[in-house]
Amino acid sequence: MSDDNWPESAVDYIQAIADTKALLGQRYAEWMLQGPSLEDDISGASNAQDEIGQVRQLFRKLEDQGRDSDWLESEREPDEYANAETLDERATTWPSFMVQVALTDRAAWLLLDAIDHPDFTGMVQKMGEDEYFHLEHHDARLESLANSQPKAVEAALETYLPGALAFIGPATYGSDDDPLTAAGFTDRAVAEIRGAFHEHYVALFEGTNVAVPSLDDSVPDPSTWNETRRRRNGGHVESDVVRELQGISNKEYVIE
Repeated sequence: MSDDNWPESAVDYIQAIADTKALLGQRYAEWMLQGPSLEDDISGASNAQDEIGQVRQLFRKLEDQGRDSDWLESEREPDEYANAETLDERATTWPSFMVQVALTDRAAWLLLDAIDHPDFTGMVQKMGEDEYFHLEHHDARLESLANSQPKAVEAALETYLPGALAFIGPATYGSDDDPLTAAGFTDRAVAEIRGAFHEHYVALFEGTNVAVPSLDDSVPDPSTWNETRRRRNGGHVESDVVRELQGISNKEYVIE
């Protein structure tokens, strides 16, 4: 275990990012043979691989802070995962999938990039090299979809934006009130991250027929927000997806 113990809220913060990346890898894998082009399929497969590699690194950091490795990898119930609520259910169309993963992947990256702690020196920079290609691909596809299927993109933004904002955190976490910024674990408050996140998509869709929902400071409601799981409600990802993440269905084939 690390001699430098983080605040418990920082452990939960990294847990939420790691679990979200685990589910991102799962969602990319589900769609990697169903994209509209070979390029999309290859990108999905590459993104899935990158996310799983990042999850393994983040899990090792969590183990150093006392989280049990078996619990992290294979002994959790669905409601013990702290993934962004945007990923609880599989998207049913290509535009909704692209909005789902684009918003979630960018939100996770912004939370990672805000970390200012020596345990993450070098790691976040390397992850950023992977994320650059993820996010560039997402933006290119969203711009294209905004021209070809603007209503579908707009509907997906309305569906997924609140959950992405809940994952980032409440607007009340400003520079003087964000506990992780106050503890020196992050160098940007949640309120600043929310603003940068929203401004990115406003700029991306400028000049298209897609209207980005306004940045609603009441989402999530800080009085009901679950800080540990970074979501608005008590929902969770489907049980069968958890079984796939944990490899439960494959254990019967393991040779002892």
